[in-house]
Amino acid sequence: MAIRVALVEDDAELRKLTAAVLNFYADIECVGACDSAEMLEATIDAIRPDVVLMDIGLPGQDGIGCVRALKPRYRSTQFVMLTAHNDPGKTFQALQAGATGYILKTATPEKLAEAVREVVAGGSPMSAGIARLVVESFQPAEPELDKLTKTEREVLADLEAGYSYKEIAARRFIDLTTVQSHIRHIYEKLQVHSRTEAVNKAYGRKRL
Repeated sequence: MAIRVALVEDDAELRKLTAAVLNFYADIECVGACDSAEMLEATIDAIRPDVVLMDIGLPGQDGIGCVRALKPRYRSTQFVMLTAHNDPGKTFQALQAGATGYILKTATPEKLAEAVREVVAGGSPMSAGIARLVVESFQPAEPELDKLTKTEREVLADLEAGYSYKEIAARRFIDLTTVQSHIRHIYEKLQVHSRTEAVNKAYGRKRL
């Protein structure tokens, strides 16, 4: 039995092309080509899709809102976001809303078909760029202090202790211009604009 796919895409030409691509494969049938989330909501009971390929940027209700509304009622239907952009924020909103996969519109026809088959088989298809964003999101952020050189960390410690620029120069046996250069680099790396902001960000307020 062919996999029943509904497509939600507001671009008429792209909608027609994508539907044709899906119907090219013997094991896939495009049972609905909708131009809006509202159209899918009105027809989903009649077309009974196994998979919904959902655009995000739609007129009226967007794709993420549509998935959030429909997924609790149609748990056996798999929603895969089909979008033009690698947007980490939208990616996670879609996954949290109930989407099972997230692929780009630039995917080849074969990749699109593979995504439909994969999601029905229990997988979570994602374009390589999207998958990398998801993986990176679970990796720990670089500690702020690790962004600084050994000398910059020492200068920052002096700033935290309340020493003036001249006092830091004397303590470190360097000239005032070099101290100012180190502090400028500290501010740039930590993306701050003052001594207090630098200390707070580097130490997470724990040492204040």
